[in-house]
Amino acid sequence: MGKETLIEDDSSIAQRTFSDRKRTNILKRAEQLTIVFLLPKVPKFISPNLLTLIGTLGSGFVFLAFVLGTYVTNWYLLLGIIGLVINWLGDSLDGRLAYYRNIPRRWYGFALDIIADWIGIVLIGFGYYIYAKNGTQIVAFAFVALYGWSIIISQLRYKITNEYSIDSGFVGPTELRFIIALILILEVLFEGSITYLADLITIILFIINIIDSLKLLKLGDLKDKNQD
Repeated sequence: MGKETLIEDDSSIAQRTFSDRKRTNILKRAEQLTIVFLLPKVPKFISPNLLTLIGTLGSGFVFLAFVLGTYVTNWYLLLGIIGLVINWLGDSLDGRLAYYRNIPRRWYGFALDIIADWIGIVLIGFGYYIYAKNGTQIVAFAFVALYGWSIIISQLRYKITNEYSIDSGFVGPTELRFIIALILILEVLFEGSITYLADLITIILFIINIIDSLKLLKLGDLKDKNQD
């Protein structure tokens, strides 16, 4: 009986805390289970806004890892993985905590989340810009620009469909963090590999954005026709 109640409680928490957005990423199930497990354990003095700040500081930690990797030794890049974990904790729990505690501020939280995400990706991109060598710094700029493009797509999709989704198919921010962590590990093991991997992820992001933009235009066209 107690186990059934626990399952029901977890289901209730998930329904309440994830009701404001649609997720399609491949790690959706594992991520939501982890968040539902962590939410009741967040100390009372930690507010959703503080979690947002912690998430941004995590991105700053990734930036610091790139700086130390540039001027000391590239083994410091592994600190970036810790930064990515901190960023995930803050970014994934802030809004969910507000819904869990029944204190959501939908539009304030929506705006703050977008601003924090943009600051975070700029920090990571700038960190890679410092680390990059031999004229490959342009990739850092391209990555930040393309990520900004993906943010714009998500906002326009929300405007057209009234459904907020931060994922591009099976890939979302969590999957991107895993990819960046893998790139950092490979760079430590095989120095110089980050140049090719960063190029690859930037090209893939460009292709995803093109596909999502075409889908977005079709959604806009369909909505226009339905309003005629």
